[in-house]
Amino acid sequence: MNAPLDSRQQHLLERSDRQAQVVAALQAVLPAHALLWNSEDTTPYECDGLTAYRERPLVVALPETYDQVQAVLKTCHALEVPVVARGAGTGLSGGAMPHKLGVTLSLAKFNRILKMDAASRTAVVQGGVRNLAISEAAAPLGLYYAPDPSSQIACTIGGNVAENSGGVHCLKYGLTLHNVLKVRGFTIEGEAVEFGSDALDCAGYDLLSVVIGSEGMLAVTTEVTVKLVPRPVLARCIMASFDDLRKAGDAVAAVIAAGIIPAGLEMMDKPMTAAVEDFVHAGYDLTAEAILLCESDGTPEEVEEEIGRMSAVLRNHGATAIAVSQNEAERLRFWSGRKNAFPASGRISPDYMCMDSTIPRKRLADILLAIQQMEIKYGLRCANVFHAGDGNLHPLILFDANDADQLHRCELFGADILETSVAMGGTVTGEHGVGVEKLNSMCVQFSASENEQMFGVKRAFDPQGLLNPGKVIPTLQRCAEYGKMLVRGGKMSHPDLPRF
Repeated sequence: MNAPLDSRQQHLLERSDRQAQVVAALQAVLPAHALLWNSEDTTPYECDGLTAYRERPLVVALPETYDQVQAVLKTCHALEVPVVARGAGTGLSGGAMPHKLGVTLSLAKFNRILKMDAASRTAVVQGGVRNLAISEAAAPLGLYYAPDPSSQIACTIGGNVAENSGGVHCLKYGLTLHNVLKVRGFTIEGEAVEFGSDALDCAGYDLLSVVIGSEGMLAVTTEVTVKLVPRPVLARCIMASFDDLRKAGDAVAAVIAAGIIPAGLEMMDKPMTAAVEDFVHAGYDLTAEAILLCESDGTPEEVEEEIGRMSAVLRNHGATAIAVSQNEAERLRFWSGRKNAFPASGRISPDYMCMDSTIPRKRLADILLAIQQMEIKYGLRCANVFHAGDGNLHPLILFDANDADQLHRCELFGADILETSVAMGGTVTGEHGVGVEKLNSMCVQFSASENEQMFGVKRAFDPQGLLNPGKVIPTLQRCAEYGKMLVRGGKMSHPDLPRF
């Protein structure tokens, strides 16, 4: 007589049976090479850029046509199988972490630029096109796509739409939302949908603003119409050093208060400048407590006037040294450190968790000083890089994921940063999204009724909750459990996700 199965064995058996069912159904709509389910094939999809949390998907689907995407969604909807859409997997909040009983739908093969229109200054691209590839294709027309995340060499426009990504030039040119005219895709039922239009406005509700930043919870993006802008005649960058964090923070607020909107306004603290200087040799001042990078672009006359005004403001607010790029090579060198902040951090720590919150500009110094105290409290190092112009923080907490206690302290450290940002009048995210990383902190920023209103939007698009379930919006139960955890000082694991 066979011994009864324990809970783990029972789970594995149920997973195997479900996998066989899903694979058989998808084999009817996809070619053999477009379907992965063996562990050695699905393991590369187990996480995105947030590597601390991992889960192998049941199946990975790699469709090549719109009809195949539609067929996959219809099949999964009929079987009530969760679907997680994935671009390049560069996201930093776990938004593309698979569902253990679901299908990961990769849009990697949708990498064609369909149309470039110089007259309307637009491009129509598939969801899997790399961010930087759009600017490369538009360059012969004297145009480019302005949003430039640090991962732009790899991240996809579909992922940018999901997260409403920004970049170092978002202060002047805006986020993804401000640079997209239209998004096309499919609902979980496989219905073709279109948000926005080729015009400046569209009839009915502005659902484009709803779908951009919805983190794959409402629809799967297959095609995007983006705005292109003319390449500036000239761009120059100021590199300013400060011997005090508060002076640097006050200088950022003063630049904006002076009526100047730089093309980019970034800030790095001393630990970050040390890390990136050792990596790319950008020429940063290693004695400075903080460095500001302030860029101006436009005609030579406009740039000259703006550089002069910004330099004066920076000097008046305590800059100890100011250098202005004299040519394009030097400008790119100044920016090389900022653009390589994440890989540079990877060289000095086994792992890092990149946080993402937004605060009022006037509180920049306050949050940096608070983070310094948190380093002592949690016994972990933190290097900071900011989109200072719009108050978007990117603290990188350094830790070793192989040490469970360090991971736990890192989670608490990150939550503390996010919740301190809210207390200072900010938000728990700026451009990386909520994913799984910030579910608990959403309980702090939003009330139960506010979260329920967000669920209402989700249900309107996806009544069964099959698209990217357990992400972004915390359930009432989760918020209650998180509140209890805070009271008792315990631990609540992020990957232990409730099903919507």
